[in-house]
Amino acid sequence: MKETEHPLYRKSNKMRMERFGKGLTFLSVALAAAITAAILFLVFSKGLSTFIMNDGSVKDFFTGTTWNPAEVNSLGKPIIGALPFLVGSLAVTGISALLSAPLAIGAAIFMSEIAPKTGKRIMQPVIELLVGIPSVVYGFIGLTVVVPFLRDLFPGSGFGIAAGTIVLSVMILPTVTSLALDAIQAVPRSLREASLALGSTRWQMICEVVLKTAKPGLMMAVIFGMARAFGEALAVQMVIGNAAVIPHSLFEPASTLTSILTMGMGYTVMGQIENNALWSLALVLLLMSLFFTITVRMIGKGKSS
Repeated sequence: MKETEHPLYRKSNKMRMERFGKGLTFLSVALAAAITAAILFLVFSKGLSTFIMNDGSVKDFFTGTTWNPAEVNSLGKPIIGALPFLVGSLAVTGISALLSAPLAIGAAIFMSEIAPKTGKRIMQPVIELLVGIPSVVYGFIGLTVVVPFLRDLFPGSGFGIAAGTIVLSVMILPTVTSLALDAIQAVPRSLREASLALGSTRWQMICEVVLKTAKPGLMMAVIFGMARAFGEALAVQMVIGNAAVIPHSLFEPASTLTSILTMGMGYTVMGQIENNALWSLALVLLLMSLFFTITVRMIGKGKSS
């Protein structure tokens, strides 16, 4: 018998491969954790520099309405009022979620419950195509179609919260639809059959059984869509107007955290107050992303329990 065919040799070789696999996976996890920790440390250290090193006011940052980090106020503190950007980001994210969620859930119901074969054969490729379209294409379409359309119907230039909301609603629609479809399809078929056997109509079965059972998954789908909408930069920047003011109407120009970051980061010097103020905006974005992630995990735990 050859040495390589001996049972002990094969067992030792298998153990070496198992140790190698465990070591490789551990290194992969450790690398991912190290990169995440490094990003968190960088953003937190840079973002807090505005308040620690440059004597910025946290209260003025969240409640002030004037953004001019290069200047100081009467108290000698930098003018870093980020409230207009926070309002713009929350308004665009919230309204786009309100618009896209019913459409996405309705499309998922149609694909899963009403016309499963036709829906999947026709609508699923369309949804996958929408997911693959770059953000700049959405922004360009919004700039050439949505903005002129709003300008003709409503007073103003067409740039504003409404244009950004429409573009973002279309962008997050395929994401929410796909996740909502997975949540609806995860409902056991036995529940549907039991509901129909008790005399329910198909619509009653969908509303009272399918949607209620899939409610945690549908909420997760909407929150994932909101997370993407909150962090979107280029498409919103092209249609929102980028005015550092609190809008009093959906058709007035506004700004978001991401639009100010993308416009200003390339024109500041590392370590200066203007650059640190932009890092503070990035810190707010990171905290909001963590909030969305924690919310999804809490919903997932409630669903599993």
